Amino acid sequence: MRKIALATVAVAAAAALALSGCSSRGSGSDSSAAGFDKGATIGVALPTKTSENWVLAGDLFTNGLKDAGFKGDVQYAGASGAVADQQSQIQSMITNGAKVVIIGAVDGGQLAAQAKAAHDAGAKVIAYDRLILNSPDVDYYVAYDNEKVGELQGQALLDGMAKKYPGKKNFNIELFSGSPDDANSAVFFNGAMKVLQPKIDDGTLKVVSGQTDIKQTATQGWLPANAQTRMDTLLAKSYGSTELNGVLSPNDTLARAIITSVKGAGKPVPTVTGQDSEAESVKSIMAGEQYSTINKDTRNLVKQAIAMVTSLSKGDKAETNDDKSYDNGKKVVPAFLLKPVIVTKENAAEAYANDPTLEPLTK
Repeated sequence: MRKIALATVAVAAAAALALSGCSSRGSGSDSSAAGFDKGATIGVALPTKTSENWVLAGDLFTNGLKDAGFKGDVQYAGASGAVADQQSQIQSMITNGAKVVIIGAVDGGQLAAQAKAAHDAGAKVIAYDRLILNSPDVDYYVAYDNEKVGELQGQALLDGMAKKYPGKKNFNIELFSGSPDDANSAVFFNGAMKVLQPKIDDGTLKVVSGQTDIKQTATQGWLPANAQTRMDTLLAKSYGSTELNGVLSPNDTLARAIITSVKGAGKPVPTVTGQDSEAESVKSIMAGEQYSTINKDTRNLVKQAIAMVTSLSKGDKAETNDDKSYDNGKKVVPAFLLKPVIVTKENAAEAYANDPTLEPLTK
């Protein structure tokens, strides 16, 4: 069973997914079945607008909650002091009578007090996309299967290099991971390394810089400038005359920054992975630069979160499909996991056939 373990927030990059035996449900889930009336306030606390999917999520929650008959209070954390900002926003939602608080955490390790305050006020807590850690007061978790995302990224890196360099048996790569204050960063990275580490061990892959630890590969704040600066440094120190064949990038924003760095150094673009199906990256994939992304349709994720709210309003339990895997350190949180889809140039048109924004980009 997967278990997210974070010893401290400051070193959240040390988070690891471990196997553990645990009960199918933690205590406290659906401790009451009172429900609440339509028209109730639903708080939605989202992190800073660092990627397209967070911007889209806010719009979808605002409109979707209204259509479902609720009053949405959707707020983003500011760029500076984001953790404190989000803590304050959540507390305000609770004070204003929110019946459910949906939280896309800036830092999942620093919201236990807010989750408890929500429960003390009789509200339910849904962790959205990022698990809230070390708290018994989280009722549900809704997300894509993020370990699977990492596995798909690792396999895409291998497949992409095999296609780009036919006949080549050994490849030089570099590894990037997300922000250390995001618990998902370790999940993505560990999933990818399940696929890549055996190839590193047998010599098929060589991380030329030697930077294979998640602390070394982390990208603070998921900021593209930080990824580009690190890539600049890696190229200058390790790739004077050495060919770079592939880069594991945890999302599309960072993938484009990495490609910008490589181009700026006058080197051929290697195989680069991504995630989130951002429009600019879909264009890059169709142009033959970025190799892959992951389709985690935000519309479906928000829809599932709102479905949970609707069930809770009726006094019912929310639907889950994984009640055993997500131990946040204090509780096994019942989860609904959606299935991610790997996207390359070959299947982009099919993957985005029902997406009015992205489907035209695949023509």
